[in-house]
Amino acid sequence: MVIPNFVLSLYCNQNKSTMAKYQVLSPDGFTIEFEPIHYTSKKKAMEAFLKWKENYKRQGYYSSTKYGRIHLSDLGEYCQFNKL
Repeated sequence: MVIPNFVLSLYCNQNKSTMAKYQVLSPDGFTIEFEPIHYTSKKKAMEAFLKWKENYKRQGYYSSTKYGRIHLSDLGEYCQFNKL
């Protein structure tokens, strides 16, 4: 059975648009990257969060406008991990 190319492209495009995307927001509500970025899996979002958190290791805390100083061990509780 031969499937026409336009049918395959419709199927592939449908799957792309329904794939889950994930976003990580800081305690202040901004994306943790310089540009608004979406991750293709929860695992990639968590990896990006852990890498971002490392930026604050030297000072030992994240400074939030809303919450003040947040200890790094608590930082994940203040961030938002959204499925889009």
